[in-house]
Amino acid sequence: MNLTRFLNQLFKDDGFVLIDANSKEHIVGNPKKKNPIKIRLLDKSLHYKLLLLPDLYFGEAYSDGSLIIENGTLTEFLEIALKNIGRGETNSFAKIIKKIRGNYRYLTNFNLISKSKRNVAHHYDISEKLYDLFLDKNRQYSCAYFKNENESLETAQNNKIEHIIKKLNLKPNQKVLDIGSGWGTLAIEIAKKSQCEVLGITLSENQFEYSNKKVKELNLENQVRFKLIDYRELNEKFDRIVSVGMFEHVGRKFYKTYFNSVSKLLNDDGVALIHTIGSIDPPRDPHPWISKYIFPGGYTPSMSEVIGPIEKSGLIINDIEVLRMHYSHTLRHWKERFLSKKEEVLSMFDEKFFRMWEFYLAGCEMAFKLGDQVVFQFQLSKKLTATPNTRDYIY
Repeated sequence: MNLTRFLNQLFKDDGFVLIDANSKEHIVGNPKKKNPIKIRLLDKSLHYKLLLLPDLYFGEAYSDGSLIIENGTLTEFLEIALKNIGRGETNSFAKIIKKIRGNYRYLTNFNLISKSKRNVAHHYDISEKLYDLFLDKNRQYSCAYFKNENESLETAQNNKIEHIIKKLNLKPNQKVLDIGSGWGTLAIEIAKKSQCEVLGITLSENQFEYSNKKVKELNLENQVRFKLIDYRELNEKFDRIVSVGMFEHVGRKFYKTYFNSVSKLLNDDGVALIHTIGSIDPPRDPHPWISKYIFPGGYTPSMSEVIGPIEKSGLIINDIEVLRMHYSHTLRHWKERFLSKKEEVLSMFDEKFFRMWEFYLAGCEMAFKLGDQVVFQFQLSKKLTATPNTRDYIY
């Protein structure tokens, strides 16, 4: 079978048993376990779909149940696969198809304000209860900061907030803008710890309502505001701008617009901190399964794609930090919590949704552990003197 021949070219370290849709077993690679993982295909079309575009069709087949994993977990199989694939393409067919799809998507994907709002709603406005099942108690849905990998998720998320606050070098009574404020935790913590006035903006109606409710409960209405607004609609000035986990939704066409907006909104002696997922590889097209099912309109940039628009906006790059492995640990925590709450998830959604989100969390965990995904933190300003000359104030 062509699929087996292709997989045997790919899998050199470890392996598994493939059971095709005709119930015939094929050894792929060199399985290390006496009782190796088995991938059972229940649909004959997968014989060629997984050959042509595995990045899309494997996730679809796992989600709809036409691909079953036996003698192991999805995470265990993906770890074997990513060890062999690494940061490369799976095959030339997939590379060509992804390029065609990526070019079409670039030409047709306009993340204008109305579409950006729909894309956000697709992921963030599905059910607040879902996020409570696997996020920390403050609903922080972005990469945590692990000073060691054995820290709890709650500790690591608090570390992340502290790290960002230190990088912002806040002073009392400054005006702070949080672009893509999520469920409001960062904006609220900045206000509590710095005596600053904070505006958080989001396109998610659920997050907007939750954040406002939280501010009222904490009696911080004189310090923290939230708006349901796109960053392109703002016309104020801020001493500090922070954005965590939002830049991935901007879209390549709008990088120039985004950084021009940051420059316009930032005071002359201000500081901005942009925290985004990124790729350590050269620019490439988005992952087709993630784009279709999880984050429509999303894209994780290579550093080379971000530097140019920053320079052209007139902003200065004061500092760049690359967070490696931190998101892998974060996703591991989320995935384990999600899987442990299967019954609660199934009370809200069906089995296909559960398997789809398992694939999303496990796949992303492995992409940050063995693939090309990292987190970039860009510290930006308009003046060379906006931040101290050493990193002592951060550490």
